Amino acid sequence: MRIHSSNHAWLLLAILVVLLSFYGALSSSDDEEKTTSKKSSKKEVTYDGTSLIIDGKRELLYSGSIHYPRSTPEMWPSIIKKAKQGGLNTIQTYVFWNVHEPEQGKFNFSGRGDLVKFIKLIEKNGMYVTLRLGPFIQAEWTHGGLPYWLREVPGIFFRTDNDQFKEHTERYVRVVIDKMKEEKLFASQGGPIILGQIENEYSAVQRAYKEDGLNYIKWASKLVHSMNLGIPWVMCKQNDAPDPMINACNGRHCGDTFPGPNKDNKPSLWTENWTTQFRVFGDPPTQRSVEDIAFSVARFFSKNGSHVNYYMYHGGTNFGRTSAHYVTTRYYDDAPLDEYGLEKEPKYGHLKHLHNALNLCKKALLWGQSRTEKPSDDTEIRYYEQPGTKVCAAFLANNNTEAAEKIKFKGKEYVIPPRSISILPDCKTVVYNTAEIVSHHTARNFMKSKKANKKFDFKVFTETVPKELKGESYVPVELYGLTKDESDYGWYSTSFKIDDDDLKKKGGKTTLRIASLGHALHVWLNGEYLGNGHGSHEEKSFVFQKPISLKEGENHLTMLGVLTGFPDSGSYMEHRYTGPRSISILGLSSGTLDLTEKSKWGNKVGMEGEKLGIHAEKGLNEVKWQKFSGKAPGLTWYQTYFDAPESVSATAIRMNGMGKGLIWVNGEGVGRYWMSFLSPLGQPTQVEYHIPRSFLKPKKNLLVIFEEEPNVKPEKIDFVIINRDTVCSYIGEEYTPSVRHWTRKNDQIQAISDDVHLTANLKCSGTKKIAAVEFASFGNPNGTCGNFTLGSCNAPVSKQVIEKYCLGKAACVIPVNKSTFQQDKKDSCPKVPKKLAVQVKCGREKKN
Repeated sequence: MRIHSSNHAWLLLAILVVLLSFYGALSSSDDEEKTTSKKSSKKEVTYDGTSLIIDGKRELLYSGSIHYPRSTPEMWPSIIKKAKQGGLNTIQTYVFWNVHEPEQGKFNFSGRGDLVKFIKLIEKNGMYVTLRLGPFIQAEWTHGGLPYWLREVPGIFFRTDNDQFKEHTERYVRVVIDKMKEEKLFASQGGPIILGQIENEYSAVQRAYKEDGLNYIKWASKLVHSMNLGIPWVMCKQNDAPDPMINACNGRHCGDTFPGPNKDNKPSLWTENWTTQFRVFGDPPTQRSVEDIAFSVARFFSKNGSHVNYYMYHGGTNFGRTSAHYVTTRYYDDAPLDEYGLEKEPKYGHLKHLHNALNLCKKALLWGQSRTEKPSDDTEIRYYEQPGTKVCAAFLANNNTEAAEKIKFKGKEYVIPPRSISILPDCKTVVYNTAEIVSHHTARNFMKSKKANKKFDFKVFTETVPKELKGESYVPVELYGLTKDESDYGWYSTSFKIDDDDLKKKGGKTTLRIASLGHALHVWLNGEYLGNGHGSHEEKSFVFQKPISLKEGENHLTMLGVLTGFPDSGSYMEHRYTGPRSISILGLSSGTLDLTEKSKWGNKVGMEGEKLGIHAEKGLNEVKWQKFSGKAPGLTWYQTYFDAPESVSATAIRMNGMGKGLIWVNGEGVGRYWMSFLSPLGQPTQVEYHIPRSFLKPKKNLLVIFEEEPNVKPEKIDFVIINRDTVCSYIGEEYTPSVRHWTRKNDQIQAISDDVHLTANLKCSGTKKIAAVEFASFGNPNGTCGNFTLGSCNAPVSKQVIEKYCLGKAACVIPVNKSTFQQDKKDSCPKVPKKLAVQVKCGREKKN
């Protein structure tokens, strides 16, 4: 049959449509199958002396510690996403036993304790997970993560070959492991968990337990390996980790301090590279430079390292009463992501560039043979070559802290800045130097909120100081055991008689002396407040000494012992002691009167307001509040309402004018504050206290404060909005151009474009744009971001040039060279090495 040509065309078209539809359906089905396969694909994780091997592939792992209870579930997606954008491929977290089992047998995995949700968010971002189970974690977390109730198990000794401790530890570990297995979160099930850790820095206490310590470590290792979870396990700072456990390093410079794996078939893993120093109340500011961190990481990878974990990558907040003794509410704020989850530049960006540079070296590091040369006392060359190929990567190190050094390598001379390492992913091209920061800088701003800081109408409720509690003990009860971690406060009271003859001594003073082992103490005698004292964070006994007036006959002494968290480390933690140890009266005619063991002591736990729950809306009316008159004694509760600060930026409360106590917003524990414990600089260690946005409602937020000290000034409190809208650059004209100019193709390092040159890159966050150029100088400027000043040399057109490149833009790129800034080709200071310092302000355009 002959078909008409027009019909023929339509038939062909119809057939084509059917075929395309079929192919599309098939393709869609294939894609769906691949996706399903990908979701359920099981990954075998093994290791050798070079690296972890995941699904048959060696990996360089860049990891960061982010602890789920130290931020909110609403913050997790942003923090994890920023971690990935910073070049991380792994997130490490502890598992917090006392978060999950606060009461024996009652487990909780909700809210900030939703570990499963946290891990699934990491998985969603295509990242791996390292799970550090504990049971002990330290982490500057109260009781080192161990639940309080463990202390009261008869016959228990923590972290040793003790049947009771091992029984409860195994039960806890199995609950967590079963939950992970149920959700298919181990790599062997297709999940993101590739590495586990049992115990934590045990070598610090092992000696105290002798043979029992060694037996305990062997037991812990056997416990997790017997579960056959298909992942390797590590013990950090445990050089004698039993096989097949991998011993790993914690510290600042593991490239130099780590003795290495205890077997040749184990890789070099760095479980904690401390990005700063955590702080306790009374500490001055502390920092660790990103140049030092980058140097230490480059050195570790140059010496066969294949895994680094930044502790912390995001520190977050110790909400409520979760911090260990004396540890501030703010935790590791100087990490690459600060307490509020904002990128702390240049720490964030410079490490991101380092990860990019190491990735360019990946093939050489994982498959090459290492060699070392020592051109001089201060210089060192470490390089990796793959025989028979062009694969080669080199690390040129200058350990001289004061001067640059020249290194000749493979026929070419390189100048290496003081104490730095240059990375050459092809053994020829320098793509990164640890001391040369080309990423931008930021300064953090605390802007007073207009919306939240209306005149506060404070109401107060003052606790009643118990005059006499029923005496039941001949010694003051130990404070940890008294409070049972249910409160920071424990009352002590006693009565004693004074004869008239004791008061007739002429000259000298009668003194009350109280020796107390940490943390703080308030004292009343016959209803009169004598004051307070506090010890050091090392928990050495401090002495409260005060001249007193006694009366003939019955006298009453009341003390309030105050905790700021339980200890987080040390051997025999179950026997750690705190509270009053010795109470005596000096200066009596009859000599010293020892009240410690000669009087019956009564005790009471906590504040009345705590028991009634007046920190939250539902308990607010359980007491009678008074209008604040401008002055109040200690142990006073303050409450008021405020509207949420404007914008969606992070927010905090500044506790200016206050002493020491606790903060709640809408019933959520913000944390402990301690403004009166000043650092050696005469300043409080922490002023701002983070209030996550998820704690807030648009209007009428309840603020409740419990203040221990008298005569504070709550009217000085204010709310602030936090941003990093001050963006800077500080680059020398001789610096290496950004590693972003380079890529690896066919085993060769190639420039992404023909024009590789040094640039300063400025970028505003979110939808903001550069609104003003606050400083610009090409010459020899001084200072740091937020505090630049002109030097003796400056190109006059510096500011105009930056404005031309940057004003009104969300991001801008400025060439860093003489021709950009010396447009008249005149250089008034030709012998001065030039640096470009720029500071801009980001903001949103104002709407008409």
